[in-house]
Amino acid sequence: MNPHQDHPATPQALVFSLWHHRSLINQLIRREVIGRYRGSIFGVAWSFFNPILMLLVYTFVFSVVFKARWGIADDENQASFAIVLFVGMIVHGLFAEVANRAPLLILSNVSYVKRVVFPLEVLPWVTLGSALFHSAISLLVLLVAQLILMHHLPWTLLLFPLIVAPLLMATMGVAWFLAAIGVYLRDVGQTIGIVTTVMLFMAPVFYPISALPESYQVLLHLNPLTFVIEEGRNVLLFGKLPNWGGLALYACVSLGMAWSGFWWFQKTRKGFADVV
Repeated sequence: MNPHQDHPATPQALVFSLWHHRSLINQLIRREVIGRYRGSIFGVAWSFFNPILMLLVYTFVFSVVFKARWGIADDENQASFAIVLFVGMIVHGLFAEVANRAPLLILSNVSYVKRVVFPLEVLPWVTLGSALFHSAISLLVLLVAQLILMHHLPWTLLLFPLIVAPLLMATMGVAWFLAAIGVYLRDVGQTIGIVTTVMLFMAPVFYPISALPESYQVLLHLNPLTFVIEEGRNVLLFGKLPNWGGLALYACVSLGMAWSGFWWFQKTRKGFADVV
């Protein structure tokens, strides 16, 4: 296989690649998840411990030290604040894990570029699958905590996958773009960590949008995570139906981002072998 040949970059090629390599992607995701905890005493159980520990830390800092409140009810307590906070952490964590790892995907798999016939475009899918596994564990922790502390689970939580699906496509577009550009611009790996941290604090993760003056609320809505976080809380916690019009628009933009990132990756990958 000639590493410098052109690769198809159409939307049909994107879907075909995912379907054709689905078994390979599943195997690599499994290896990725297991390999992360290989050699540790608790193994995969760390995927449960990490979100619980981080939830406790953030809850203590914001609700005990800073006396932060969400304002969802007059009898709001630390438990309800923690649950609302956790939804934002899950959404941001899913995006940030993929985005932060994307610039080094090709550089850390040089053998796939030079020595073997390998569909490089599946590497971002593997990273996303690994991030989805850990997000699913965090979501399970959230639902159990809500059931124990709030004594109910709204039926609208079944709609949460519909809320997250557009974010996954947008994240894949970002991952393909960063994976490609990270080969040519090594500083991207350092920069993206700063960007995802800014996105954390410029999204309604630790505070509600209503806590800001109206002139600043517009800035939060420019953050692509804001819509997903707000709608995710509506269906998971408050039993509200999503904003279908906004979700449809978000989905259209996300599909455009996914294809644009895929197109960029496919058009630039023929130069990977000369750079790595």
